[in-house]
Amino acid sequence: MPQSLEALKETPSQTGGPYVHIGLAPNFAGITGVFPSDLGTHLVNEKSRGERITIEGHVFDGTGEPLRDCIVELWQADADGLYPSPSEMRGAADPNFTGWGRCPADQQTGLFRFDTIRPGRVPAPGGGLQAPHITLWIVARGINLGLNTRIYFADEAAANAADPVLNRIELTSRRATLLAHRREGSTIYDFDIRLQGPDETVFFDI
Repeated sequence: MPQSLEALKETPSQTGGPYVHIGLAPNFAGITGVFPSDLGTHLVNEKSRGERITIEGHVFDGTGEPLRDCIVELWQADADGLYPSPSEMRGAADPNFTGWGRCPADQQTGLFRFDTIRPGRVPAPGGGLQAPHITLWIVARGINLGLNTRIYFADEAAANAADPVLNRIELTSRRATLLAHRREGSTIYDFDIRLQGPDETVFFDI
């Protein structure tokens, strides 16, 4: 006889870990033979157009400790502000740039790193251009839904001031949580993500 519906209990939700690395980065998790290399490891090759840059950072929890089991994904336009698409729709987008990457945080330090190119400006809804930016998605044990945020570049002050997405953040002081800063004399930009606290990163509901 079927069980009464009143007796059924809700199935517990499952967060991203501890199995997220097995599914998304098997080589990183020590499981070889699935892919030659984990998907999203390489965004560029020797023919990619544009200025080469590196994004480095950590994801910090509410106590200020770096998450060592998180995975960060990146999505961005190429140097000309075009997103990769199927070949019949690609147009002038750089065929030597994937526009998408995935990086598990180092399990000792929590550092994530992307070797990429500086993105161009993309059209804004309603006209105009958005400031150069990179979209990030963060998942980890304890995060029930992946978190979405953006990286803007602190050395693009004029473009940032006119960006329609940044301008929708009412507390102007919070916009600084989306700015990556270039190390002096380097091609590396530092960008840390804070999940909680007074300097909590702005996340987007998309």
